[in-house]
Amino acid sequence: MSIFKKSIFLLTSAAMLLTSGISPDITASAKQVRIGFLGDINLDGIPTLSDAVQLQKHLLNIECITEETPYSRADLNADGQVNCFDLAILKRCVKDTDSWIPIYEEQPDDPEVPFISAPISAVGSSLPSQGDAGLVIFYIDFPDCTYENKLSAEQVQEIAFGESDASSPYYPFESMHAFYARSSKGRMNLSGQVFSYTAQNDISAYNEDKVSLAKECFEAFKDSVDFSQYDKDEDGMIDATLFTVPESADADYWWPCAGGFGDPYYTVDGVTVGHIITGNAAPSDHMNFNSSYLHEMGHCMGLPDYYLYYSEDFDSMHGPAGTELMDADAYSDFSSFSKLMLGWYREDQVEVFDRSQFVQTFELSGAQTEDGNCVIIPYGDLDENYFSEYFIIEYSTEEANNSAVSDIWWQEFESGIRIHHIQAELYSDYWWTYPKYQNGSEFTNMDDDGIRLIRLVNDGGSPFQAGDIVNSSTPGFGWYDSSEQETIDPGVTISIGELVDGKYPITISVN
Repeated sequence: MSIFKKSIFLLTSAAMLLTSGISPDITASAKQVRIGFLGDINLDGIPTLSDAVQLQKHLLNIECITEETPYSRADLNADGQVNCFDLAILKRCVKDTDSWIPIYEEQPDDPEVPFISAPISAVGSSLPSQGDAGLVIFYIDFPDCTYENKLSAEQVQEIAFGESDASSPYYPFESMHAFYARSSKGRMNLSGQVFSYTAQNDISAYNEDKVSLAKECFEAFKDSVDFSQYDKDEDGMIDATLFTVPESADADYWWPCAGGFGDPYYTVDGVTVGHIITGNAAPSDHMNFNSSYLHEMGHCMGLPDYYLYYSEDFDSMHGPAGTELMDADAYSDFSSFSKLMLGWYREDQVEVFDRSQFVQTFELSGAQTEDGNCVIIPYGDLDENYFSEYFIIEYSTEEANNSAVSDIWWQEFESGIRIHHIQAELYSDYWWTYPKYQNGSEFTNMDDDGIRLIRLVNDGGSPFQAGDIVNSSTPGFGWYDSSEQETIDPGVTISIGELVDGKYPITISVN
């Protein structure tokens, strides 16, 4: 039998196999993209008659295919050989486009979009809001002041640093570690150690001398513990230390608070002591313990109080949209502004309205999810570290770290769009740097009526929903004037679209 007749026979046999349903098993995964088709030997994009001719010449040793890519594409049945069976498949592909066999290439995972830097680090805080962060907890009682329900150090360790557990009755405050991990999208990893200690003196000896109590605690354990391991960012100071005392301690002296350590020259294991927290929130009251000290650690990271110091109603932001961990109601998540300051957004999750575009539409994902994002409307030029005046918009939900709000407070929490008016300009004096208009600063005039670091647009009202319009007639939607009142027309209108697949579209247009 001649070579030509033998080839015809084999091709006929191959065609019979194909009509029997035998074909290569080639499928694509979600991470693959199509880069071509088998049989496209001349690499012009699709299998054609010229490819069949080229393959037949190869089989007859007239013009062999030697290059790797064309040869691999000639192996249509993926058996590792190029022969007449491949030619039979190719001829069918030439006649029937439905039989084309695509070639897929595995695509590498998209590189993870980095987080923004943490602007709040400019205020000189000691507890890092990004990466590993360390917290030392001294669980203290006194000869004359003890806990009603004294837990073990191991129990307090789990309360503070346990892993996330959505089934916990204390969720989302099942642990400080878990709460921060969710709020930061995994950007902050809080860890630490609890040390149980009975002070040498009665509590009154320390009421106005927290430094001596701190030194006493560190000295008691320094021979058995290397405290430098809690300097996670290696800046020469322990990131943060909590001194928690019994709930019966006098609130005038032991109400939870945070601040700098009083002795910059004291060292333990070669490091100084960073911000300290003292308070009488007992760990036996699990949720109050964690929520109270999560708020105080916000100060250790650089955030000020948002609640008001000089008003009878000290709550800064009211209503179903007014929840914020740094405000008076500390059973909620951080707002978009706090997360922006702490560096808990990825670079593509902070979007800025461009007035030169006149109209832009953005999609907002749930703020309590990994995809939570925000939109900023700046007043003039936006400072590169967000220390300027602007509106910041988010879609706040009752999920995750907000899931306890309705259970704790008298009012129902409502999901929806909320907008904060921010004036985050920094001010530096001889001692430190801080947001110029934070509550209690000399620039707030101690009346809480003028410029403030953060205000809620439509304060006291519900979050905005589909169909709502926000413009200059909306309470609080205005830039500050020379009298520190919100009277300057922002010159834009915000239209809230319909919630679809967990995302709220908002359209911002120049008036």
